[in-house]
Amino acid sequence: MRNTFFRLSAAPLILALVILFTSHLAGQSQAHVDEPFLQEVVRQYRLPPDHDSDLRQVRSNRNGNIIVHSSRGLLQPYQGRLVPYRHHRPLTDMNIHALETCHSEFVYLTDNAILSNAWAGNFYIDHSYPEVTAFSMGDSMECLVAAPSGLAYFINGEQAWSVLMENQRMRRTIYDKRHRRFLVLASDGVYQFSPETKEFSMIYPQGDGTALALTDSGTTLIVGTRTGYLQLNNKNPSQATPLITNLPWPEITCIRTINGALWFGTTRGTFTSNPAGGFKYYASRRWLPDDRVVDIAPGPDNSVLILTETGLSHLRFERMTLSEKARHFEQITRQHHVRYGFNSKLSLSEPGNLSTGVLEDQDNDGLWTSMYLAAELFRYAVTESGEALQNCYQAFEALERLETITPMDGFPARALERSGYFVADPDRWQPAGGHRWDWKATTSSDEIVGHFFAVGLFAEIVPDTAMQQRAVDLLDRIMGHIVHNDWYLIDYDGEPTRWGRWHPEYVNQFPRAVGDRRLNSIEIIAFLQTAYHFTGKELYRASAYQLMEEYGYLENIMTPITDIGRVEGINLSDSWNHSDDELAFLSYWNLYRYAFTDNLRGQYAAAINDHWEIERPEKNPLWSFIYGATGAEDFGLQAAVWFLQEFPLDMIDWTVRNSHRQDITRLEPNFRNQTIAEVLPPDERPLSKFNGNAFRLDGGSDGGREYSGDIYLLPYWMGRYLEFLE
Repeated sequence: MRNTFFRLSAAPLILALVILFTSHLAGQSQAHVDEPFLQEVVRQYRLPPDHDSDLRQVRSNRNGNIIVHSSRGLLQPYQGRLVPYRHHRPLTDMNIHALETCHSEFVYLTDNAILSNAWAGNFYIDHSYPEVTAFSMGDSMECLVAAPSGLAYFINGEQAWSVLMENQRMRRTIYDKRHRRFLVLASDGVYQFSPETKEFSMIYPQGDGTALALTDSGTTLIVGTRTGYLQLNNKNPSQATPLITNLPWPEITCIRTINGALWFGTTRGTFTSNPAGGFKYYASRRWLPDDRVVDIAPGPDNSVLILTETGLSHLRFERMTLSEKARHFEQITRQHHVRYGFNSKLSLSEPGNLSTGVLEDQDNDGLWTSMYLAAELFRYAVTESGEALQNCYQAFEALERLETITPMDGFPARALERSGYFVADPDRWQPAGGHRWDWKATTSSDEIVGHFFAVGLFAEIVPDTAMQQRAVDLLDRIMGHIVHNDWYLIDYDGEPTRWGRWHPEYVNQFPRAVGDRRLNSIEIIAFLQTAYHFTGKELYRASAYQLMEEYGYLENIMTPITDIGRVEGINLSDSWNHSDDELAFLSYWNLYRYAFTDNLRGQYAAAINDHWEIERPEKNPLWSFIYGATGAEDFGLQAAVWFLQEFPLDMIDWTVRNSHRQDITRLEPNFRNQTIAEVLPPDERPLSKFNGNAFRLDGGSDGGREYSGDIYLLPYWMGRYLEFLE
């Protein structure tokens, strides 16, 4: 007891030394300065269910107004819906065929006129083409109008030229400012019309063209097709690139140049050229009402408007810091995911509708709550925020109750719920004698890893010595349960749980190629070191050395990660287990931090480095920062920052598909299930916690749940704590 009291009384000194130690380590590598970056923020507007309409075009004017042209008149975005546009009553009585802008003002094409409400309403041109389909305008307010029968050119309010093209379909017209001409995409190719000479001629034969655009400089003409796109030299269009097909999806519906970047709409989402190379892909309900893109246009304040068959996405690019982004995820977590202090699952009965959300227990409430608790502990250590500290106390008490609610001392439940309200696995729930609560049995090693990771941090960081003592007592009870039950978690039925097994007979039965032999050795040594560090009980230190020296657990820990592979006849070795990566790296924190000797710490650092190198392609910031805490100079800081910046703000579990993409390099099937050569940005792939495969191309639950913000918060605040992020 004297040792325990000494450790608790010296907690502020220990914390200071730990911060000094980690600051020294962090100082070995350059830290990332948290400067604002451009964060995509999307607002979606959907057609009402009873509005049967074909959406055709979207445009915005210099006042920031947005109008959508549909088969049933003009619409405008309002409170998540596209609603009828009624601002200008005369427009509601007109049969509008197309919508464009000129000098950033709306211009409308009806079955008998081209008109605008700008310029005091003076711009008005009569025409005699009732079946007009499209038009474009030049800088001098001249117009080229397309109809099924041909084209007509108007200037100064009068028709000055026309041509019959009865066997052709006019698909797109644009104005070429650089060469003062109009370009026309017809069903047999690309044409040009010169207002000065009135010459009209084909400049490139392309029978399957679907879209037409010019780059900002006007030097390159882009022609979209159903199988990719072409780049034509605008001065000499016969000079064309081969068809470009290595795209997120090649069936192109529209192209626009916005703020210097090409934007492509397709039948499976939209993509834009990425300054860093390749493309940025926006698809799924995370970004769009549906994936069939109809039109793209520049929006107010350098935003992008993406019109699909069922709605409109307004994509804005806001300057944001990682710190501001963390506040966003903190709000999501506190408002949507706190259940009895646990970091819980929010299930949605209506896809994406947070008002239908119900908090539910999970198999690993203890692990997910531990990861959120650790994030708040790092946040408190960095900021001394009273709010963060209150969150820490609340989450710790939830973890503590997982252990106190069961009848077995030192055995934490997977989850708890008021009697009769658990959602699944009825055979695994047990009554908590007379307290009107049930608890979930069959506890996994996941819960124990989470407890030792977060509760150890809690004992170090919180200022209240009584709470520190409760944390140490909790660790002591759990460790005591495992040691006194011969390295097993013993459930209510007197039997070991399936995954709570660290006994040498269990661990060493596996060949070295089976990951559980290495992982379970890492876990139990990390537990024992942590327990010894906080309690000073020699039992835990002696037990750890016995396992390492007599039963080969240190040798197991040092097994090269490249030796882990498939072993015939052992289900645990069918493929790489990314959940095991999570358990290993969380355990590495304790394994390295509380090592008995510097010699052991050096060996652990080598084992962590070995594991991290094979994980490097995943660009996981949590793994990188845990590895960085060992003093490594190269721990993937830039890749970690990339992950945090690219992580989506929308945490709803939309179904995401990437397996159709033609811009990714696929790999042959392999043990690690790494499907492609380069991991996709987090906002382009399915959401998952850190126990998921970062190379998974398809997944999601059609908006049936919302993830908690701990996925972002834990690596962010750990990075701040270690001074990798400033």
